[in-house]
Amino acid sequence: MDRRTFLTAASAALVARQAAAQAPARQWQSQSLTEAGFKPDASERIEKAFAAGELKGLHGLVVLRHGKIAMEHYFSGADEIWGDSRGTVAFNADELHDLRSVSKSIVGLIYGIALGEGLVPKPAAPVLASFPDYRDLAADADRQRIKIEHVLTMSMGLAWDESLPYTDPRNSEIAMERAADRYRFILEQPITRPPGEAWTYSGGATALLGHLVARGSGQRLGTYASSRLFAPLGIERFTWTNGMNGEEAAASGLRLRPRDLAAIGQLLLDKGHYGGRQIIPADWVEQALTERSQRSDGLRYGYQWYLGRDRAGDPWYGAEGNGGQRLIVAPKQEIVIAVTAGNYNQPGNSRLPLRVAREFVFGALAS
Repeated sequence: MDRRTFLTAASAALVARQAAAQAPARQWQSQSLTEAGFKPDASERIEKAFAAGELKGLHGLVVLRHGKIAMEHYFSGADEIWGDSRGTVAFNADELHDLRSVSKSIVGLIYGIALGEGLVPKPAAPVLASFPDYRDLAADADRQRIKIEHVLTMSMGLAWDESLPYTDPRNSEIAMERAADRYRFILEQPITRPPGEAWTYSGGATALLGHLVARGSGQRLGTYASSRLFAPLGIERFTWTNGMNGEEAAASGLRLRPRDLAAIGQLLLDKGHYGGRQIIPADWVEQALTERSQRSDGLRYGYQWYLGRDRAGDPWYGAEGNGGQRLIVAPKQEIVIAVTAGNYNQPGNSRLPLRVAREFVFGALAS
């Protein structure tokens, strides 16, 4: 969903943030398709569809059912790291992949962990109270009404447009990257409507959240994420691409393996609990997955997470990113779907993961 290609000096911007060895690697359990409640030919159908060119750009698929791996597939294809070409990559279970805007949803969880530790402002707090150097902005009474909750729900009421190509300097996220002070740039944008009135897609909102976590914890965002989320969840490796200001690109720079992305989905399904530890406060999981605002297409939004209902009316929640990155959690069916793909910046790139989920996962359930 981030639709990002910031091509200038992308390879120079890449900085690896390796997860600290604070927890053993996750030991995944697998089950047969029939044990998981899928039709016995479900995996074969995916392989045949890819070979026939029907799933162009698909790189990886991990499906969990009842906390165990039911399906896992990897393919070869052209890939990028934040817009920098990697050529053709033969993907496997150990290969990291750009998550693009799925990063936003994970930053939302990291913010909740930091909030539980008293390191970041509560949702009801005014945003500008965290930026005392911006006295001129704080003098604007209308701007003072913007709260952290409006940042979490992308409803700040500030002008922001990422509909332009990410090669266009008028794109708000690219303009943010090029600004001397990205946080002032975000907060000084013209007010277009009252905060909380409407959802507006904004990588700037997530950049603010990542910055507050880093400042509150006294650590880089990736370092804090490693110690509080990734390592406790048994995630051994990740990288987080830096933005042009040298800080992690909170909105789009995270790279994980598909299994580890699925593990985050399962963590939400388990109310933030894993390995005998409450990794994410259970109340934050509930708050993050509560409807707060709505996109123009009717899809609901919580705290950096998308919320919806399937055709039967059953709820799901998830995250999405440019190129076909997708995490879908269906609590009633106890299914977690992690998709990685390489259709970056292509029109309709969200159709691939949706087709995979609808036709080859939910459509393959035995009953």
